[in-house]
Formats: sequence, structure tokens, C-alpha cells
Amino acid sequence: MLTESIDCGLQRRDAFTYAATPSQRESIEREYRHITRAGLPAELVDRTDLPYQTYGAVRLPNQVQIHPVRYAQGLADAIDGDGSAVYETTRAISIEEGSPSWVRTGAASVRAEHVVIATHFPILDRGLYFARLKPQRSYCIAANLRTGTAPTGMSISAGPPTRSVRGDGDILIIGGEGHSVGAREATPQRFLRLEAFAREHWDVDRITHRWSAQDASHYDHLPVIGTYRPGSRHLWVAAGFMKWGFATATFAAGILTDLIHGRQNEWAHTFNPNRLSPRSLRESARLGAKFSADLVGDRIKRPDTSSVHDVPAGQARVVGTGHARAGVFRDDNGHVHAVSLRCPHMGCLLRFNSAERSWDCPCHGSRFDVDGAVLEGPAVTDLERPTL
Repeated sequence: MLTESIDCGLQRRDAFTYAATPSQRESIEREYRHITRAGLPAELVDRTDLPYQTYGAVRLPNQVQIHPVRYAQGLADAIDGDGSAVYETTRAISIEEGSPSWVRTGAASVRAEHVVIATHFPILDRGLYFARLKPQRSYCIAANLRTGTAPTGMSISAGPPTRSVRGDGDILIIGGEGHSVGAREATPQRFLRLEAFAREHWDVDRITHRWSAQDASHYDHLPVIGTYRPGSRHLWVAAGFMKWGFATATFAAGILTDLIHGRQNEWAHTFNPNRLSPRSLRESARLGAKFSADLVGDRIKRPDTSSVHDVPAGQARVVGTGHARAGVFRDDNGHVHAVSLRCPHMGCLLRFNSAERSWDCPCHGSRFDVDGAVLEGPAVTDLERPTL
């Protein structure tokens, strides 16, 4: 096994899942039973290192905290060279499975014996992953503390509203406020509530950063790792990491390496992308119903206005233009940015995310900036730019 020395600030910390209310106590006790049944050295404790009241927690010692950007950069450096290469700003448009397989990009085509689709949300519809994965967004803030220090543990609440807490010295990070992609509640208040929580419990000097993340969850909360679809011999997938990407991607790479080389892997069956269960049919039907509701509901909803002039600075509106409609955002300087609202993936109409100033698809999670460039798949093409 190769070992790479990546300077990513690796630290060993305790991880806590805590009950923020008395009603969440049952949840952490259930988690404790499952963790210990799996053979992990968990402990049920009454206190954490958080500065506010909790009602018990599951403590899992010796967990890893790293600087994610440094780690990703270190992996890229380790891959590059000796016949391997990392290409940035190169979008895969389509893939043809065969022997060899071909990956088509906007500038060239790449030939390969095996192709792994590890695009966060699978970009090919042939596996029907859009009917089995639910994309979610969540938010984070970072703050400098005026006095005191941040907790040393990595903590997350067992129930809503989710609050994830970690830090290092006078740096505090708070996460939470998740919602489905394309939810109408994607507003700046998501960040403001995290800031209010931080200021309530710590002596915050200033908020230094805001950011967000997007994750896809499979119907049974386990990732999909293996052949892209039944019968595939050259096409593979790793997705549905449900916010545990660094850990899951690492063991996904081990599973896929074994499968590609024709070796047995004891975990392959558990994460088989083509697994079925009664629950899968129920959840797929539910996601399908949501898709239909979003696809039809937004089309029968009246546009916000018929004139671009009605769009205030810093805001967006759905503008009716004859028989069509456009998404129009006016930036803080008064400049108008107009895009088609039709998602190029499967035709759902986009909704504006005012928390991040993006156009988001409520059906399958594609996201676009105010000028229509793809920010997040499964869409692989930019939005059309209408003339108003």
C-alpha cells in the first residue's frame, strides 16, 4: 500500500452526537446501541465540551479532523505524473461505454478501458440515479472568537435544527440549516440563524467566512458504489456520500479497485448500486411524485412580473415573456442577468436561491450561476440566455 505524506493538519479528536433537547435522548441512545453493536469503542456520556446545555451524547474517540482543501490538493499532487494526470476546468459532457470507453469533453475525447463516474451526482441518466438520490444543501459559517477558545470535540446535534460545531483555538465553525435543493426557503436567513447561534453561545469577534455544501442521499442512506447499471463491465459509480465524502470516497476507491481487477470485496454487496428492497420502491415512488409536482407545479404558477423593470437590485424575479418565462436577477450595481428557467437536465423549472444567488433545480439538484453557468450537476450544459 502506498502512503502519501500530505500536510493537511490532521488531528485526532472526540466526535459527539448530542441531544439538544430531552426528546433527542432516545435518538442518541439508539445510535449508541448501533455503534457498539458494530464493534466501535463508543461511550454514552452526560456532558460534552459545548458551552450550552445538552441532554447526553454519544462519544466516539480518536476520530480524524483535517483541512479538506489541503488534503484534496495533496491527493491531486500525488496522482499527477507517472502516466496519470489531473485536469481542472474540463467538463465531461457524455460517456460511451465499450471496450474502449470514451469520455467526451467540451474540448477533446478521452479513451479508457474503465470509467468511474464520481461526479458527486451521477451525470448519466441511464442508471436512473435521479430517481433514487435526494440532493440536499447545508450552510456553514466560520468566526474568530474575541475571548475563549472553540470546543476541541467535533459535535453534531441528534435532531433538528441541526447544529454542527467544531473549531481550533479561536476559530469556530458552525454548520446546519439544511434543506432540499430548490426549496423556496433558501434565503440569507439560513446564514443569519447560524451567526445568531454562534453569538448566543460564544464571544464572537467577527464572522470571517460563509459557505455551503451540497450532498446527495440515497433512499436507504448508504452510498452507491459499484457497476453503474446491471450488465455494465466498464462503467462504475461512486455517489450518495451523504456528507461523509472524505471517508466514504476512500473506501469506495478500495471497493472499485477490487471490482475493476476482478477481485472479491466483502463490502461490495452492501453498497451495490443496483440493490433493491421494498423500501426502494416506496422511496423511488415518493421521489418520482415530488419530481412530477415540481415539474408541473412551477409551470402553472404565474410569473412574478411581466417587466424586467420590476426587478429590484439584489433580487431575482420570474419574468413572463410572451409564452415563455425567464429568470432575471438584477445585481447590486443594477445590471440585469437573464437566463432560461428550463433546466437542461430534464426540463424542470429553476428557482432562485437568494442565500447564494444561484438558480437551483428542485427536481434533481442542478445549480447555475446568475449568468447560467453550471455550478452543480447532473446538468452538464449551461442555461440558454434569452434576449429581453
